[in-house]
Amino acid sequence: MIQFISMKDKLNIFFKLQSQIYRIILFLITVVFIVYIIPKKGKFQYEFAEGKPWKYETLISPFDFLIQKNKSEIEFEKLTISAKTKRYYLKVEGISDSVISNISLKLKDSYPYLYEEGITKLKKIYEPGLINEFVDLNNDSIFLISKNLIKKFKREEINLINNFSFDSISYNSSKDSISFNNIIKLYLKPDIIYDEITTNLNIDNLLSKVSSNKGFVNNGVRIISRGEIIDSEKFSVLQSLKFKFESQIWSKSNFNLVTLGYLIIVGIILFFLFLFLKKNRLNIYLNNTKITFIFLIILIFVSITVSVNKFQPNYIYVVPLCSIPLLVRAFFDSRLGLFIHVLTLLVLAFIVPNSFEFLFLHTIAGIITILTPSDLYQRANLFVSVSIITSIYIISYLSFSIIANGDINDVNLNIPLLFIFNGLATLFVHPLIYIFEKIFGLVSDVSLLELTNTNSTLLKELSEKAPGTFYHSLAVSNLAEAVAIQISANVMLVRVGALYHDIGKMNSPNYFIENQSNSFNPHDELEPLESTIIIKDHISNGIEIAKRNGLPDRVIDFIRTHHGTSIIRFFYDKAIKSNKESNEFDYRYSGPKPFSKETAIVMMADSIEAASKSLKEPTIKLIDLFVDKIIDKQILDNQFINSDITLKEIQLAKKILKEKLNNIYHLRIEYPD
Repeated sequence: MIQFISMKDKLNIFFKLQSQIYRIILFLITVVFIVYIIPKKGKFQYEFAEGKPWKYETLISPFDFLIQKNKSEIEFEKLTISAKTKRYYLKVEGISDSVISNISLKLKDSYPYLYEEGITKLKKIYEPGLINEFVDLNNDSIFLISKNLIKKFKREEINLINNFSFDSISYNSSKDSISFNNIIKLYLKPDIIYDEITTNLNIDNLLSKVSSNKGFVNNGVRIISRGEIIDSEKFSVLQSLKFKFESQIWSKSNFNLVTLGYLIIVGIILFFLFLFLKKNRLNIYLNNTKITFIFLIILIFVSITVSVNKFQPNYIYVVPLCSIPLLVRAFFDSRLGLFIHVLTLLVLAFIVPNSFEFLFLHTIAGIITILTPSDLYQRANLFVSVSIITSIYIISYLSFSIIANGDINDVNLNIPLLFIFNGLATLFVHPLIYIFEKIFGLVSDVSLLELTNTNSTLLKELSEKAPGTFYHSLAVSNLAEAVAIQISANVMLVRVGALYHDIGKMNSPNYFIENQSNSFNPHDELEPLESTIIIKDHISNGIEIAKRNGLPDRVIDFIRTHHGTSIIRFFYDKAIKSNKESNEFDYRYSGPKPFSKETAIVMMADSIEAASKSLKEPTIKLIDLFVDKIIDKQILDNQFINSDITLKEIQLAKKILKEKLNNIYHLRIEYPD
């Protein structure tokens, strides 16, 4: 028998496949992008520190490699070469002749008897050369360039201009001595100068020949054994092996294998996220907008971390990775936030240095993050959360370093400063929440807080058109909030959902008893089924009004579910009593049933608050029976079957609702006489 598929069924299949195809494409794009931006190189599988024992099996050299000098060794060698390199000086031709000629003319005119002895003395001064000062005092010898020839002189063979004296000349008087020395000082000039260009060229040439290696290790040679202490020499060898391993030029086949390995690892990690969402957060898994937001969060923080690790690896702890659970918790829940945080850390562990330390510190901080106050719409709580997170970072790092180094003096005190900057960057989570709300249409507690304003346009309209419904909503909100606090539900979401759950009654307020100010009831003139249709319409009307006013889907869910598929008992019984043919299905709300703890709470609070108005002379016992009867009926009617509320939480909700009603009616326990 041939079965034909209708066009509607075909469209449903198409849209389901379209959504699934989108998730697959999103998954593949995310995996490929992450693998594309992370460095494609082998990762050295051992972690080690100087002065600590080798905690792995005996390490054998897998290939030949050179032992590299560290930066301090190379710098010391360069400084030594620079200090010991010979300095060059240049003898400037013509200066000595010019000086002697000028002094000769002066002596002939003023002191002829000093002429021969003075000129002889001057020629003796300029014979090796005259210099102001020596640039380098560490070397005993200098190299003098004269007429393109280099000659080596002892430093004491060169005359310093300030050290040479003319006191040995025979003067007629002390006045002649002073005048003669003044003439010499006036005209005497050095003819040897420091040749900086030639010297620097020589130093640069020698420095360029400094080797970055200090030894060689052959393939198959034992490097270190288990338990052996890593001294400075072993540390240098291990560092060289790590550098060689991570920087070696990969062949095309090796590169492809490394890339394939990264694709598999990242793919598995993100596949776990899909499995978690499908098993535990189906509403998020089926919502392409929400799942896109989650993958975008992962991409953003992976990209930031990779960039910092590439350009400034010492600042890797500045990246505020604890913003991930804060952002996810703002829109979803803490458990999902921590799960995504840990998966992101697993991806990053393949590219960051000291991966174990990185994973440990950020995992501890992530756990603390979800334990901090969740109501970030209160600005003080964000500062409290960030302060706690930063403190845990610093304490964990100091403890980890003491364990690793065995000495508090070896702790790098710059890292705690980075954690402080990390905390400051985490404060930017508030603007990020706002940005993501606008981009993805998500709703955080900050937005929900704005919706609790009873002076907002929509609630003000409700108070004017249906004042009874408005005060009923306020009462339901107070009851539901009290329950939500006790069973750890989203208090702000419950409060907002309760405030808006009955806005559909604005279209026909007089058909609802709380808005009827006199004895006239319009339902008296209608058939039970007609009345039922009007009552049920407040659900669809409420959804329409909510969408028109831009209320988020999380709030609209309360309008849809606050009656579930329960029966409108009054009109159903009225139809039966009037002997009219009655189908129970026609008198039931169309649903859906509550599908979260929060929507279940509002259903209970709404039913209790509305029915409590019928209590004539309430007592503590009567209220207990009253609350138990209403909620037990909802349980028997399977209204909570789709929500994640437990029987224990329902019992606690009953207790809270009873206490609140007792307070409303000012009831006290009756003591026996």
